Amino acid sequence: MPPDDQFEMLSFIVDHVEVGLFAIDPEFRITLWNGFMAMHSGKTFDEVKGRNLFECFPELPSKWLEKKIQNVFLLKNYAFTSWEQRPHLFKFPHNRSVTGGMESMRQNCTFLPVKRGDVVDHVCVALFDYTDTALFQKQLTATIAALEVEKGEQRKLIAQLAEAQGQLLQAEKMASIGQLAAGVAHEINNPIGFVNGNFGSLESYISDLMRLLSEYEGLETLLEQYPQALARVKAVKQDIEIDFLREDLPQLFRESRDGLDRVKRIVQDLKDFSRVDQVEWQSANLHDCLNSTLSIVQNEVKYKADVIKNYGDLPLVECMPSQLNQVFLNLLVNAAQAIKDRGQITIRTAVEQDWVVVAVSDTGSGIPPDVVKRIFDPFFTTKPVGSGTGLGLSVSYSIVSRHGGRIDVDTQVGAGTTFLVWLPITQTKGATEPAQAVG
Repeated sequence: MPPDDQFEMLSFIVDHVEVGLFAIDPEFRITLWNGFMAMHSGKTFDEVKGRNLFECFPELPSKWLEKKIQNVFLLKNYAFTSWEQRPHLFKFPHNRSVTGGMESMRQNCTFLPVKRGDVVDHVCVALFDYTDTALFQKQLTATIAALEVEKGEQRKLIAQLAEAQGQLLQAEKMASIGQLAAGVAHEINNPIGFVNGNFGSLESYISDLMRLLSEYEGLETLLEQYPQALARVKAVKQDIEIDFLREDLPQLFRESRDGLDRVKRIVQDLKDFSRVDQVEWQSANLHDCLNSTLSIVQNEVKYKADVIKNYGDLPLVECMPSQLNQVFLNLLVNAAQAIKDRGQITIRTAVEQDWVVVAVSDTGSGIPPDVVKRIFDPFFTTKPVGSGTGLGLSVSYSIVSRHGGRIDVDTQVGAGTTFLVWLPITQTKGATEPAQAVG
């Protein structure tokens, strides 16, 4: 490239590069002022050419800048590759917005000595504008923050979906169990019905036979003239222990009748617990719900704990009884499983203003603080693998929430746990918030 063309290209590059370039002589007179400086300062090269830098720009940090430039001329304490951070070297009038508010152009500057022989003839100052970079970083930070928020929302949504899926599985499982229980109850009812009817007839027949036997015994004196026949009758009576038979038969009938009544009660409890035909809101007696649930879990509880019922005087509660039965079932089973050897489960009910509270307490091992805050999380369980799904308390929490209530937990390691189920008496909005605990 010819020298003139090379100089022209160099001049073009200096004037159009996106970097501020200006040069000053030892008297601080401006000898170079490129297009970047002209555009951002509002002063053309003709306006500043040959003029003192600090006269043109009195707002510059003159003491710092003058010392810096002098050191470059003297080549003191200066490494040509070092950078100096000066956010507001030139307060250009456009004041572009940067993070944190309206600021002047954010710049990095470097000072370059221009030598003529061994003497520094000029100092060239290069200004680099990082405003756009700061704005981009701000936008990038905001985008990342928004993505983190979205990610957090997605995590919540995934957790909610997992909980919903778990609750759906549990609900389907409980519905199947309820239908099975109702079917079993119906099937048991049929044979129990005719056994109960036949038993009544049998009891009546035996009574008639015993009455007839008594009449025959009254005729034994007539057999005295037939000693052999009388001896055979007395031998049979002694062999069958007729006196014991008369005494034991009524007791056998009473015990058998009691057994049939117990089977009928269990069948009725199964039907009451399942309530597959009652899915609408209705007014229910919670004591009946508790009693039927106790009957269902009797086999789970009776070997671990004595159950004490301290029932208060409760009104009818507007609820879905089959769902509350599931809550009580989970709490009673958990209470029994929390007891290591033998203990006590206490059920208390009370009324607090517009609320009823059902408290299930056990004398088990209690719940550690790091565990108690997670007990209502779906799929969380401290039981061995295969012993639980971790959905019982989560489903119970959701059921009580759908009823407009809440579950409180009072626990102490080594001293047992109490779960308190708060339920509004009626499903009306704006009920007074229940108290925190019941003694």
